[in-house]
Amino acid sequence: MVRSDRRFARITAVSHATPARIVTNDDLSALMDTSDEWIRSRTGICARRLAADDVKTSDLALEVAEKLLAKSGLSADKLDFILVATITPDSQMPSTAARVQTKIGATNAFAYDLSAACSGFVFALATADKFIASGAYRCGIVIGAETLSKVIDWSDRSTAVLFGDGAGGVLLEASADMPFVQAEKLRTDGSRADSLTAGPDKLQMDGRAIFDFAVRDVPKNISETLTLGQLTADNIDYFVLHQANSRILDKMAQKLHTSREKFPQNMDRYGNTSAASIPLLLSELTETGTLKLDGSQTVLLCGFGGGLTWGSLIITL
Repeated sequence: MVRSDRRFARITAVSHATPARIVTNDDLSALMDTSDEWIRSRTGICARRLAADDVKTSDLALEVAEKLLAKSGLSADKLDFILVATITPDSQMPSTAARVQTKIGATNAFAYDLSAACSGFVFALATADKFIASGAYRCGIVIGAETLSKVIDWSDRSTAVLFGDGAGGVLLEASADMPFVQAEKLRTDGSRADSLTAGPDKLQMDGRAIFDFAVRDVPKNISETLTLGQLTADNIDYFVLHQANSRILDKMAQKLHTSREKFPQNMDRYGNTSAASIPLLLSELTETGTLKLDGSQTVLLCGFGGGLTWGSLIITL
């Protein structure tokens, strides 16, 4: 495409999709040596959604894409790109994004997957912002989607109780009004990659190492991003963070010296949905009216997880 004048991006629609099946902590206690009290007290998780055997990651992503188009009234052939952040693609190729592209009829969109684990949606959104800001593209969809239940070792209670399935996404369109991303800082440290890995059929995690990483490196990243944006925690309306553990959110609020009420959560109902967790929460906050999408709010998004990857975006909503 021919480059034109530089533009700003803005989110014009948000949506999510989750499987119908709800699996509670009590349900899991019937399958393994665990209990509702053990899981809830350590993670804040009470239930999670699990996809049926015949439901794939692309099915959840497709539902999100269709909802985004329906909400916006935009036809699929107007899309310039589709990015899907996932570590549980249907296949190595074609990409999950390509499957979504053809099913919605987005004939003019390029599409690809991005793999950055629980930071995936933040990394993908930062990328999409640059596409639109370049002036070469006008609109696109960014989705985080996972079916983690298909790569979990269900005999390992240390991981099986944590994860769930779901998807969420946003529609980005060009705007001349204001910058979408006020500040960002994305990080990767492959030297610590073995702390959290996922193969074709098993996810493995050093829980203590990941918890320590989250409460040490992530608040520092958030603080550095605030500094880059010449902002303080008081300037942020909401911190929409990856939904891994409620105790991590407690620590974040303490280290940033700000109200815990600014850190909404839904992992109690969905568990850790990796790349889907941030857009799923964004969608629910939009549905309840907590987030307005009218340009009046400043929100910090932060993902952290396998890679190791972590990163923050301060955006205008």
